[in-house]
Amino acid sequence: MQESAGKTIQGREHWTTSGGGDLFLWEKAAPAGNSQGTVLFVHGSSMASQPTFDLHVPGRPDSSAMDWFAGRGFDTWCFDCRGYGRSAKPPGTKATIAEGGEDTAAAAAYIQKERGNQPFFVYGISSGALRAAAFTEKHPDMVRRLALDAFVWTGEGSPTLAERRKRLPNFREGERRPIDRAFVRSIFNRDHPGTAEDKVVEAFADAILALDDSMPNGTYIDMCSRLPITDPAKITVPAIVMRGEYDGIAGFDDLLKFFEKLPNPDKQFAVMAGISHASFQQKNYMLVYHILHSFFTQPEPLYRGEAHA
Repeated sequence: MQESAGKTIQGREHWTTSGGGDLFLWEKAAPAGNSQGTVLFVHGSSMASQPTFDLHVPGRPDSSAMDWFAGRGFDTWCFDCRGYGRSAKPPGTKATIAEGGEDTAAAAAYIQKERGNQPFFVYGISSGALRAAAFTEKHPDMVRRLALDAFVWTGEGSPTLAERRKRLPNFREGERRPIDRAFVRSIFNRDHPGTAEDKVVEAFADAILALDDSMPNGTYIDMCSRLPITDPAKITVPAIVMRGEYDGIAGFDDLLKFFEKLPNPDKQFAVMAGISHASFQQKNYMLVYHILHSFFTQPEPLYRGEAHA
C-alpha cells in the first residue's frame, strides 16, 4: 500500500493468458465511485511493469505513477509482457513488438471483461510505446487516448539504436540477454548523466533485478533491424508523442515526421525538459505526470468542422 493524494492505494494481482502462457496484471483502482477512466501502462524492453510504474522510493513523494493517477481518479493497470517479470517465460519466447501488442490486447480484453467495456487511456514507453501503437492499430475501438513516450519510428537520428545495432548478431544468437545493476545504471548514464537521482536509479535496479536477471531479445532485434513497425496513418485515435529533451532513443526529426502523419487532429507533441530515457524515474518526473494527466483529462472538442462531421 502507498499514500497518494491523501488516499491509501492497495494493489491487486490478476492473471490471464496470452500466446499460450500466463500473463500477470497489476491493478490499483481509484476510490470507489470516483473513476475518470482506466489507464493501461505498457512497459519497455529491459524491465517488467511494476518497477516501471509502481516504484516506491523513500523520500521521493508519488514515486509510483500508478498511485499518483489512482489518487486522481483513474483506475490504473499494468502487466508483464510474455518473457518478463511474473509472466510466463517458456523456452522459445521471443517477446517481439508484435507479440507485445498481442499481450496488450489480451490484458485489455481481460480488464474490460472484469471491469466493464470502456476504452482505455494507454501509455507506453520506449518499446512499450511500440507495443501500445501496435495494439492501437488493431484495436482502435479499445483506446480512448494514446500516449507514446520515448517512441521511435524509423530509428533515424537515434544514437542509442546506432550503438545497439553493433550488437545485433549477439541478440540474434540467443533468446535472452543478461542484465545486472551496471546495465540499469547505464540506462541513465548513456544520454545525459544527472537527469535521475542515484537513490531512484538504485531503487529501480533493486525492483527490476528482484524479478529478472535477463531479458528477452525480441524488441531489441525489432528496433535494430525491422523499423518502421508502426504506420501512423493507422493510429486514428487522439494521441500525444512525448520526448525527453536528452532521449537517445527518440530522434527528434523522426518523431516530427511520424507526428505529421497522425490523421486525428486531436494530437499533441510534448518535449520534456531535462529528461532523458525512463521518464517516470527522472528528477523531473512530476513534469511527465502533469503532461500525461493534462492529455488524459482534456475535454473532447465540441466542434470539429465539416471535414469531421
